[in-house]
Amino acid sequence: MIDKNELIPWSGKFACGIALIDNQHKELVMLVNDMFNHITGDVNQENEYFKQVINKAINYIKVHFATEEKIMLATNFEGYAEHKRKHDTFVLAVVKNVRDYKDGKRLTLLTFTKFLKDWILTHIALMDKQYFDYLRSIATRKANGKLSITVSEMKKLNNNAQIRLSA
Repeated sequence: MIDKNELIPWSGKFACGIALIDNQHKELVMLVNDMFNHITGDVNQENEYFKQVINKAINYIKVHFATEEKIMLATNFEGYAEHKRKHDTFVLAVVKNVRDYKDGKRLTLLTFTKFLKDWILTHIALMDKQYFDYLRSIATRKANGKLSITVSEMKKLNNNAQIRLSA
């Protein structure tokens, strides 16, 4: 049995300063850590856990991607199309992995969890950093020191913006 601990410890280096995104990234990290802590070596236990958690994981990933994409569109992030392609490719890879897992193909909970870990770390560290830097460049700093992109600021960037971001 694998020791119970964090596969991915949360780090400030993952933070973008936008509370909505940071909280979603933290939730994804916690989900992967929870999956990691359910690796027991008992195939039946792992399969039961997998059945319980996989839809939650997929739905949360979709919500997170939709949030990021909405923010990118609302702020006219020029890397949106490439970022969306990466999201779409990842969703297809997750679906394939889930199908393989359910079909009993050489995929274990450990393998699937490490796949998610590697993707999350790579995506946040490389792809998301591009739009983090962009958001910071267009955000204003509130009196309390936190960054904010208000609806009026986004409207200046994009007349259709209807969301508010704050850190």
